[in-house]
Amino acid sequence: MELTHDGLLDRRILLAQPRQGYRAGSDAILLAASVVVDAGQVVLDAGAGVGAVALCLAARRMGVSVRGLEIQTGLVDLAQDNIRRNGLGGRVGVMAGDIRQPPPEIGRAVFDHTVCNPPFYPAGRASASPDAGKAAAHGEGDVPLDEWLAFCLRRTKPGGTVTMIHRADRLDAILSGLRQGAGDMVVFPLWPKPGRPAKRIIVRATVGRKGPTILHPGLCLHQDDGSDTEQAAAVLRRGEPLAF
Repeated sequence: MELTHDGLLDRRILLAQPRQGYRAGSDAILLAASVVVDAGQVVLDAGAGVGAVALCLAARRMGVSVRGLEIQTGLVDLAQDNIRRNGLGGRVGVMAGDIRQPPPEIGRAVFDHTVCNPPFYPAGRASASPDAGKAAAHGEGDVPLDEWLAFCLRRTKPGGTVTMIHRADRLDAILSGLRQGAGDMVVFPLWPKPGRPAKRIIVRATVGRKGPTILHPGLCLHQDDGSDTEQAAAVLRRGEPLAF
């Protein structure tokens, strides 16, 4: 497997990841920046990949622990290497497992918060990538989105949050799934440029609540010339939180 060695949060996080296939980047940073977490709390990262979200969460908030679950064993090995590379072995761990058959340390636990960047495309709705890793990361396969959401809800304490980043055109399915156990939802659009429709959204829901759904103004990522907006740079480079 050919790797690249990248940096997130202005290289506060060093990340080795496959050159081909799904690659972690701004989505991981934005997802980590959307979680309000206190020192001493434990966050579950469902579908942890090479550990990008987990590492960004731990780097942003001292005293927070993150447990990751990832089905692709090659990515688990990379995640564990990345954790050691960043000196975060005391607070971050990634385990091999499926959301249908998680290891007991995750399947029998509940967490203060859960984050998730699940596969984007329903089975049969998009052409599969020739790269097996990318296909597994992008396509739901035999585990549909509602199962991902149900797993996250079960693994999160009442009053904790489930937060995910996904395609904007899956919003209906996301809200429907989260309403099976959560409320007080916030939909946070990510606008690629001024005047362009949002392709990505972040959705945060509070487990056990029944309050209404709020559409947030969101964040514009790029200026017309393609450079980062000041607000996006504050999150992506300086590690500031998203203003939910």
